Amino acid sequence: MNKEAILALEDGRVFRGFSFGASGEAAGEVVFNTSMMGYQEILTDPSYKGQMVCMTYPLIGNYGVNRQDVESIRPFVEGFIVKEASKTYSNWRATEALGDYLKRNRIVGIEGIDTRALTKHLREEGAKKGIISTKDLNHKSLIKKAVESPGLVGRDLIKEVMCKKAYDWNAKGKFRVVAVDSGIKHNILRHLEKRNCRVRVVPATAKKEEIQAFKPHGLFLSNGPGDPEALPYIVDTVKGLIGELPIFGICLGHQILGRAFGGKTYKLKFGHHGGNQPVIDLRTKRVEITAQNHGFAVDVDSIPDKNVILTHINLNDKTSEGMEHKKLPIFSVQYHPEAAPGPHDAWHHFDRFIELME
Repeated sequence: MNKEAILALEDGRVFRGFSFGASGEAAGEVVFNTSMMGYQEILTDPSYKGQMVCMTYPLIGNYGVNRQDVESIRPFVEGFIVKEASKTYSNWRATEALGDYLKRNRIVGIEGIDTRALTKHLREEGAKKGIISTKDLNHKSLIKKAVESPGLVGRDLIKEVMCKKAYDWNAKGKFRVVAVDSGIKHNILRHLEKRNCRVRVVPATAKKEEIQAFKPHGLFLSNGPGDPEALPYIVDTVKGLIGELPIFGICLGHQILGRAFGGKTYKLKFGHHGGNQPVIDLRTKRVEITAQNHGFAVDVDSIPDKNVILTHINLNDKTSEGMEHKKLPIFSVQYHPEAAPGPHDAWHHFDRFIELME
């Protein structure tokens, strides 16, 4: 018999379901992801630290879990929410079932709830703090715990996901690139390596001098979790490197760059999470379907340096998705050009970074 589990949101909404994965209790900001596949990459994306992910596609786990499709050293989501978790799987690379993988990594999951109703609620009311529990089934108690949970605003989570010391991703390459790890995904590093980059990965706490010691041709600012406003140390480091070398930022790296230019960031109502977000390049009018995972955005208009211009916007809500400096070799995008999972429309941004270093 399946063990009962409950998802409770801070606004009092409660969903009853069944446990899969680890037993216990987990809290985080509840968001929905519209990707139809790629759940293993989503689970291991460090940007999801502090969040519990609801998959909108109804059947998850049917191709199991393998050793190749991880994007970091382990899963970082706080909890996983699905309509139906497949007990059986079929794929030639698969090594275990999704539920067993979550249990082994101590990730609490819930299945059997109405994920459509949850998604519509979040879409209308905004992302909510929530809690999944298999041990406390009292609605009032769980709602209270959800209300009291920390959420994302004001939190520095990158120290919980970054590397502890610098390391070399690969040994050879024409271009020396320092990648600042705020929760970097492996596929970013693969893209850089594929383009003849020798990549040194440094923790987000690295100082300007440590970055310069590698004599890099370019600086890459990675994705990551939490609130960019809580990261003054990395903002100050990036501020000191502006104008000294080409810089490319994505996701949190885009937000860090925006703040380094003196701009403001703000919390989105429900964020963008999934593999089908339409973005338009304002310069070329080209539309890309992109992979996204962010709950904060840059207010490009607040940046004092008017050489920094808005280059991309989201076609759903018109929020900023990219910027560049008109005189310096610096640009960034809010979305994930490396995908994993997601479409490949935006791979060309890595090529542009190479061009700036040549």
